[in-house]
Amino acid sequence: MHTRTRRTSLSLLSFALALSLAPLAHATDAQAPEGPRALPGSLPLLPAPAHLEKLAGAGYTVTAATPLHAQGDAAQRVAGLFATQLKNSGGPALTVSSARGKDGIRLVLDTTLKTGTEGYQLRSDARGVTVQAATEAGLFYGAATLSQLLTSGTSGQLPALKIDDAPRFSWRGLMLDSARHFQSLDEIKRVLDAMAEQKLNTFHWHLTDDQGWRMEIKRYPKLTEVGSCRLPAGDGGRDPATGTERPYCGFYTQDQIREVIAYAAARHIQVIPEIDVPGHATAAIAAYPELGTIDTPLKPISEWGVFPNLFNTEESTFQFLENVLEEVIELFPAKYVHVGGDEAVKDQWEASARVQARMKEVGAGNENEMQAHLIKRLEKYLEQHDRRLIGWDEILEGGLPPEATVMSWRGTEGGLKAASEGHDVIMSPVTDMYMDYLQTNSENEPPGRPLSTPLGRVYGFEPVPDALARDKQQHILGLQANMFTEHTRSYARLQHNLLPRLAAVAETGWSPRERRDFADFLARLPTQLQRWQAMGIAYAQTPFEVEADVTDDRKAGTATLALRTPLNYEIRYSVDGSPVTAQSPRYTAPLTQPLPVGVQAATFFDGKALAKAASRFDITASSLLTRNDEHLDLCPAEGKLLLRLEDDGPANGPRAVFNVNIFNPCWYWQNANVDGIGKVRVRAGNIPYYFQLAHDEPQRRFEKARSAHGEMDILSGQCDGKPLATVPLPAKPDADGFITLEAALPRSLNGTQNLCVRFTGDTRPTMWVLDELTLLPR
Repeated sequence: MHTRTRRTSLSLLSFALALSLAPLAHATDAQAPEGPRALPGSLPLLPAPAHLEKLAGAGYTVTAATPLHAQGDAAQRVAGLFATQLKNSGGPALTVSSARGKDGIRLVLDTTLKTGTEGYQLRSDARGVTVQAATEAGLFYGAATLSQLLTSGTSGQLPALKIDDAPRFSWRGLMLDSARHFQSLDEIKRVLDAMAEQKLNTFHWHLTDDQGWRMEIKRYPKLTEVGSCRLPAGDGGRDPATGTERPYCGFYTQDQIREVIAYAAARHIQVIPEIDVPGHATAAIAAYPELGTIDTPLKPISEWGVFPNLFNTEESTFQFLENVLEEVIELFPAKYVHVGGDEAVKDQWEASARVQARMKEVGAGNENEMQAHLIKRLEKYLEQHDRRLIGWDEILEGGLPPEATVMSWRGTEGGLKAASEGHDVIMSPVTDMYMDYLQTNSENEPPGRPLSTPLGRVYGFEPVPDALARDKQQHILGLQANMFTEHTRSYARLQHNLLPRLAAVAETGWSPRERRDFADFLARLPTQLQRWQAMGIAYAQTPFEVEADVTDDRKAGTATLALRTPLNYEIRYSVDGSPVTAQSPRYTAPLTQPLPVGVQAATFFDGKALAKAASRFDITASSLLTRNDEHLDLCPAEGKLLLRLEDDGPANGPRAVFNVNIFNPCWYWQNANVDGIGKVRVRAGNIPYYFQLAHDEPQRRFEKARSAHGEMDILSGQCDGKPLATVPLPAKPDADGFITLEAALPRSLNGTQNLCVRFTGDTRPTMWVLDELTLLPR
């Protein structure tokens, strides 16, 4: 389908389901956060140091001529990376010297210091700056803090100060899914650079899933020959010129993986591989069908959701997994290996006589115990090779060896249970730590998962549950942000989703609990935006844009705009077409203006604009009669799944985005003023239906079609209301992928009405989605 020209948003929508399709009590943050407010003595550092004290006396100014002293190989390595980071984030270009010096900048590695594994000391006075630590990692983090001090908008001027700093948690992580959408080596490295600058130290690499196997395994070449390619749904899987198939492919050779590991290690980031078992296995089974439970041939999947395909339980399959892990262990020096264990729907095992027989052979009383048997088998293998197993919290079901580590994603309950039982835990709950969920209601948000996880919610997450006994709290190793990539098909979207939220994750992982303050974080964040700009990082603009709620008085010919910004920064605006500057009027109350009106608005902090461009709202009497899908409600339904979906085409370039409840495809306009309205005009698109819903499939509800291709119904009320009009649907959309339909309303209709648009029939493998609804006067 061809893209529509307007931008899209999730205004007025709230989402209620996670990837697993299990209901979650998680809505968008309704209250605006407290605005930015710096704490006394705060400096624009992210994450905030554990202890920072400004001292009396003169400070020191760093210029390009300032000497940078580092002795020994380790200190020299840190100095080289520090000089690069400083220059890349907008600071001066320094030259590293191995000579001893008492002036300038000194990076000192002193193993007698009591700074801990990752801690450091930083001192600044009129003579210069000294960073010292007992380990190379600690020295690296101290240098990262110094780089931020020198790029804080003070032209290299440092106050006299001392910092004694060390992280709260040993695990400060990011999981990146390269299986659904593939990232280049250069993109991976830029992610690692952004992690290092924020003192994150664990890169969890999701390399296998139903949609692709991304890691070369020498012993099993078909894993990448077959398993690394899939055919995207619809237009995305066809060459626009020839119409031939255009598969989506990509994998990392073992040499490339070594390159990533070495690049990360230089920045003191461990790389944790994930090989998902027994579910999320479609790509592997497509490559080697004997690994599967059913006889039906499979291909890597170009759909999203939860799939039934599991590895079988044969000894030969267990041996295959151990052989894969052998090569994984040879490549990855990290102590941990992640084996997944999540979302393994057991239908195929339940239906397989051979699996049931194997369960009896190994003494498994049910399918969860069979999965536990596999996990214990792999845990034993990893332990024999001096590695530790990690799995998602489903591995608790059926029993778990004491040495296994649990990554709690379905909330914090699994982590609480695991830690209480003596297991080490990484907290990464879907409600707070999933970076592919939307972060604002802006019209410029890309496609994403059904919930909204704003910056304030990420920052407010506390990894150690209050209910956890004090003697078990040491089992919480830390926290991790998870970036699944079903909807993230470009590096630009990846950056948008990660930043600035990853900075909130970093501060929670590093700074003491009592040091964290969101208002102070917001006051420090604008300086970090400047560093990211210098680094070429395209962080999300949406948290810094202005949003508007518009109400109109049709008789008076006016519109009222209530402006807001997600992070409660200062708003300045103009209504006369002039550019918005720090001297423009400050927004304090809703603006009522005669139609037509064009309002521009932007957020500011300390006199500087935070978004690249001002937000613009152009409102006319005609535009008030049209609402797109982002500004309509989705009809409720029990077990609803509200999604923000991208179209399948064009093959290259931007695509349309639609909000839809795939369990009940209908949209409604609350309190539409239909006085004098004779018709409604609906523009609708047709996109692939690319979901597998496992046990949630029966919750899908479609009104039965009454003609060959179904109908568009206009209803009064919500989607179970009184029918007002019906128009037959065509067999297929027009050449641009859309259709435009008009339906006459009864002349007796007046006042305000809830108008619902519903598409009938089960039209899979495609589905109709609403683009725009327009009221047409008589």
